[in-house]
Amino acid sequence: MMKPLEGRTAIVTGAGRGGRGIGRGIALALAQAGADVLITARTNITDAEAVASAVQEAGTRAIAVACDVADAASVKALFDRATQEWGSLDILVNNAGITRDGLLLRMDEEDWDAVLETNLKGTFLCTRAAAKLMIKQRRGRIINITSIMGQIGNPGQANYSASKAGIIGFTRTAARELGGRNVTVNAVAPGFIDTQMTDVVKDEARTELTKKVPLGRLGTPEDVGGVVAFLASDAASYITGQVITVDGGMTV
Repeated sequence: MMKPLEGRTAIVTGAGRGGRGIGRGIALALAQAGADVLITARTNITDAEAVASAVQEAGTRAIAVACDVADAASVKALFDRATQEWGSLDILVNNAGITRDGLLLRMDEEDWDAVLETNLKGTFLCTRAAAKLMIKQRRGRIINITSIMGQIGNPGQANYSASKAGIIGFTRTAARELGGRNVTVNAVAPGFIDTQMTDVVKDEARTELTKKVPLGRLGTPEDVGGVVAFLASDAASYITGQVITVDGGMTV
């Protein structure tokens, strides 16, 4: 039985968390649907290689590549490598992101710049590189990982919320520009997802968070990965410029 993404190639940025990161969940979901996946990490290349091994166990090809998505030269090298390895690129998932939390009045300029550079500029640089390839092919899927914080805001995360809100506006504009070449651009906005990053949340705070979610649980990387795999498939060929919120109903 043919898988929906069999024979397709994908890049997933920021998938270097080898344990329970969202990037890992996305990479595995794409692989389980049949796609070959190139996984990037800025520094955790060993963890990225672990994710690549998990993808290979799912039965598809995988490569781990070091890339700083905020650096244009690094992004160019990434896409050169992808075309050398795969020959084409069908799917880009802009997942790379960082946080530098702090209250607005105390936030350093450096923390503001670092988050906007990685989260928003990185999405722009990778999308621009992918679009050049996809326009020539006259097909492609670009999926940007935003956040519910880009929709509702969060105290202490002015930089992060601004970057994720920017991704939403960027997604809608890119969808309008690229739609005529059969390239769709959508965004996925996760809510509170149970990952290694949320392990630091104390049990009491986790319980209070869960109470705010109508479905009564935190999300999983697999919840996000399933939506990304759908948007990358032919079943989503008439969906573009949309933001799919994956938050268990928290923002209803």
